[in-house]
Amino acid sequence: MTAKIATANRLLDGAVVYLGPDGDWSEAIGGARVARDADQAAELEAQGREALAARHVVEPYLIDVALSDDGRPVPIGWRETIRANGPTVLNQTGPSAAQGGGHV
Repeated sequence: MTAKIATANRLLDGAVVYLGPDGDWSEAIGGARVARDADQAAELEAQGREALAARHVVEPYLIDVALSDDGRPVPIGWRETIRANGPTVLNQTGPSAAQGGGHV
């Protein structure tokens, strides 16, 4: 099985968030809890449904990730790479602004 993490959008402000090992949702993909088997993936999905029911996030789902040399998740798909790194156009808002703007 490909490693997976849970992602969603935070209901309060629409930010892309990732489910961490402590059950909190964070904007940092590097701290996401990684599922390495089907049982762990099912646990992530269940926590996503709970967060949806509690109205903390919208549209939680699992994404495939590769693991970097230090074990941090890296999105495999183009869409998820964009979601993790911000817009692909120069702008003055969002995650890319903190990194000086630019293309993914």
